[in-house]
Amino acid sequence: MAEAEKSWEKRLAGKPDELTVNFVESLSIDKRLYKYDIVGSIAHAQMLAERKLITKDELKQIKDGLIEISEEIAEGRFSFEKEYEDIHMAIEAALVAKTGQAGKKLHTGRSRNDQVATDIRLWMRDRIEILQTKITLLQKALVKSAGRYTEDVIPSYTHLQRAQPIVIASYLLSFVEQLERDFTRLKNCGSLLNISPLGSGAVAGSTLDLDRKSTARQLGFTDISYNSIDAVSDRDFCAEFIFDCAMIATHLSRLAEDWIIYSSNEFGFVLIEDAYCTSSSMMPQKRNPDLLELIRGKTGSVYGSLMAILTILKAQPSGYNRDMQEDKVHVFSAADTVEACLDVACAIVTHTKFDIKRILAGLNEGFLDATALAEYLVGKGVAFREAHGIVGSLVADCEKQQKKLAELALDEFQKYSNLIESNVYEYLGAVNVAGKYVTEGSAGPKQAKEQIEYWNRQLEQR
Repeated sequence: MAEAEKSWEKRLAGKPDELTVNFVESLSIDKRLYKYDIVGSIAHAQMLAERKLITKDELKQIKDGLIEISEEIAEGRFSFEKEYEDIHMAIEAALVAKTGQAGKKLHTGRSRNDQVATDIRLWMRDRIEILQTKITLLQKALVKSAGRYTEDVIPSYTHLQRAQPIVIASYLLSFVEQLERDFTRLKNCGSLLNISPLGSGAVAGSTLDLDRKSTARQLGFTDISYNSIDAVSDRDFCAEFIFDCAMIATHLSRLAEDWIIYSSNEFGFVLIEDAYCTSSSMMPQKRNPDLLELIRGKTGSVYGSLMAILTILKAQPSGYNRDMQEDKVHVFSAADTVEACLDVACAIVTHTKFDIKRILAGLNEGFLDATALAEYLVGKGVAFREAHGIVGSLVADCEKQQKKLAELALDEFQKYSNLIESNVYEYLGAVNVAGKYVTEGSAGPKQAKEQIEYWNRQLEQR
């Protein structure tokens, strides 16, 4: 390849300083866009031929040259020279070396500004589909695990204090719901970004009669952008994409936090297979949930990417600015991190079991049935606030006697309310309470089974 020459070099005196070359290059980051840059360039060349701005023979030379370059990059035979700054100029220089004058015509009516705005949209469109697929796989793993625990009861927590009994299936399905919102957010992001900025040029469009809708159709965009100034500077979709990644990371981190706690000796609720744990270099007895801790830790990196992209965008003047070269650093980082975390989370969910025997051993600690007892009194006509006070007094009395509610004799209940009858014991004990839930979406066995059927149908359609 000939000595690298920048597209703008003739405007300035002499060669750029090596410091400048190293500081402005983005090729080390954006070379992963090569497929999209080539696809976009072929579409642009096709449109130029349709508009008689290049000949059919020149179009063929350009297409053949770009396909050759794509193969060379895929096979590791392409030399990325940082002097070309970015993937766009690296590919164009290689094309000119192969085709001469035809390659020099490819950039007609086009700027790197609208070129990169197109490439990143094409890349993100594909990346969204990949992330959605991985979300679906994790949802399926959670639903499958839930199917094993539709009758098994576990404490739920608020403020990290025991609250009410729930079936394990409902607990697992709560994450399926969270991930579904992530799936939908990505879908919405994909719809919003699916417009073509190609043909907007540097900032003001072109005096050449380009057919922007032709390139949009070829590239599978649903429409074109209708303001060239906004088109080249819009990175809202990047911020939205990273936000979506941040929410996925949030939900994975919450699952990780739960299972880090649940796998501890103090809880002992879950057993994660050894293949997804590590040990200690000093303490031979340790069995550490390091993968979960890393999911939790990597969430901070994704949040950092979100703050970075928002900061990059917040104070730029109108039009394209070189600040936006940094967008890909954070978009790629967030996508890569979340993709890896989804894979790890899916593997851990698939290879984790709940220790039912251990859970049952301490299930009735913490007065998980207190709310159900209050609602029992409501069913007898007692105002809820009054019922709440009665049960609160009963719990305080039980704590003094070191008893559970179900261990009180009927006459002890009736000291606090003569409305309490012998059938009260049907409403006491965690397992009994879970079986009494009736509202739609409750965390009982019946509702969990209905939700599993629903999610199996929904996920099968994807």
